[in-house]
Amino acid sequence: MFEDSQETKPSAASKGLWVGFAAIVIAIAVGGYFFISKAKASKPTPVSAAAPAQPPSGPADPVHDLKVQRATMNKDRTGTTAVWFVSIENKSASYTYSNIQYETTYVGANNTAILINKGTIPMTIEPGGQKSSEINDALYPAGTAWYKIRITGATASAQ
Repeated sequence: MFEDSQETKPSAASKGLWVGFAAIVIAIAVGGYFFISKAKASKPTPVSAAAPAQPPSGPADPVHDLKVQRATMNKDRTGTTAVWFVSIENKSASYTYSNIQYETTYVGANNTAILINKGTIPMTIEPGGQKSSEINDALYPAGTAWYKIRITGATASAQ
């Protein structure tokens, strides 16, 4: 009454067809990968990177270009002289600055300046560079409540 159902087994021809199809897909994927990686490796450099540096577009402005990134003030081991540790960054893209002039201000409790000292840091900072320096400033004034340092000028040279 019931007949045994016959299962259909895949023929060798259909297995070969699937293997061939998988091989073609893999070959296309590998070829695409090599094509894309070669295109990325041989990408031409931008013209602006290969071009020589342009002359500065405006006058040098050391007060604007030189930024005090970090400044700490301590006293020397005798406790009499102010010693500054200053880190300065040159934000200019076209000027190198040297002989950086600074001004330190020591202010009393009533917000009046006790001492204003000026000096020069004998270092050179190239465009985009950052350097640190130690400054032995002045005798630390008695009654100082707070203090600050700022850049007042520098010698500029175009790159």
